[in-house]
Amino acid sequence: MWLQASRIDARTDSAGAAVLLERQDRRRFDQFAIRRGTEAIGRALSDGPPGPYTLQAAIAACHARATSVPDTDWATIVSLYDALAQLTRSPIMLLNRAVAHSMYYGPEVGLRLVDDLTAALGLRDHHLLPSVRAELLARLERHAEARQEFRRAAALATNSRERDLLLGRAERNPERDGTDSIRNAAGNPGDRSASAERPRSRGPSAASSPRIGNGSP
Repeated sequence: MWLQASRIDARTDSAGAAVLLERQDRRRFDQFAIRRGTEAIGRALSDGPPGPYTLQAAIAACHARATSVPDTDWATIVSLYDALAQLTRSPIMLLNRAVAHSMYYGPEVGLRLVDDLTAALGLRDHHLLPSVRAELLARLERHAEARQEFRRAAALATNSRERDLLLGRAERNPERDGTDSIRNAAGNPGDRSASAERPRSRGPSAASSPRIGNGSP
């Protein structure tokens, strides 16, 4: 609860519209709440192997403590999601895991994981699946496909603000359809080629304990 509450002031703009995590003003994060949440995770870890709620809290801590999206410890987040996937197979959790993998290994890896979830019952008619797929296609410069997925996500969205956001993303996506090359922007050091054999070590392996000091989603 502390970690979720730490970002509450940054989650909406002055008009009350939702602000995506990557665009939130992290100066508005409540550092006291982040410290309290991190301390609670430390106590939970001292009690034995982490359960799903502790792992989710550790992921939230990684996001809360990062000063920017590029500074986020995606290696640790990937490890935490991989550990969580051993305990629960929630479709939304697996979708979030695919996003984490895309940020560390690159969008092509994330897209393969997302495509594996297309038949999941909890996602079949949910706008999140095509919206995540659209973002990954855009990062791969497959713009025509990305626009189609943004529009499909907008059609499934039940919230008017989310619908408008998705339609806006479809309109802002470049008209040309690029190649399948992966955009490895300098601002996204987590993006890696799909052919990478192993991740760079900014965090522990999935088999080791989560490094709470660096935060998570």
